[in-house]
Amino acid sequence: MPPRSKVMQLPTEVKSWLDSALAENNFSGYEALSDELSARGFDISKSALNRYGQDFEVRLSALKMASEQARAVVDAAPDEEGAVNEALMRLVQEHLFKLLMSDEGKFDLPKIAKAVAELGRASVTQKKFSIEQRKAIAEEARLQQLTEQEERLEELRGTDGMSEQLENRIRNVLLGKA
Repeated sequence: MPPRSKVMQLPTEVKSWLDSALAENNFSGYEALSDELSARGFDISKSALNRYGQDFEVRLSALKMASEQARAVVDAAPDEEGAVNEALMRLVQEHLFKLLMSDEGKFDLPKIAKAVAELGRASVTQKKFSIEQRKAIAEEARLQQLTEQEERLEELRGTDGMSEQLENRIRNVLLGKA
């Protein structure tokens, strides 16, 4: 097994700085980055940085593409019911199951268990949100209907000699107050 990359052994804050610098420099200027790391006390060659940078660039590009595609899907088909989230959760569940069933066994079981638990919570939250959305839409439609009925009653007021008492009885029946 080859030795672990020196870049991957950097402290978190230094590696975060390096990742940002790579992206800002459009994945170039490896010699200057190597010099800067040396000044910070880390001896990493420009070749090692280049290898890491190429892999990081590919992963970053894939992430950007996935984000752009997700944005395009949402723009093309707005998802008020959460179908895209539900499909994504099912996809993740499928991949976790495949990982658990693989012969390699190279996974961290506590992390997998945590991911499954978080997916379950996300699914419950998504369903609650969907129910709340439907209730809010139904309540909005009900209030709109009541407003329209109130307006119709106002238009009818006094046009056919209806007494105020009869008008109030009709209003209460229509508004569900009787």
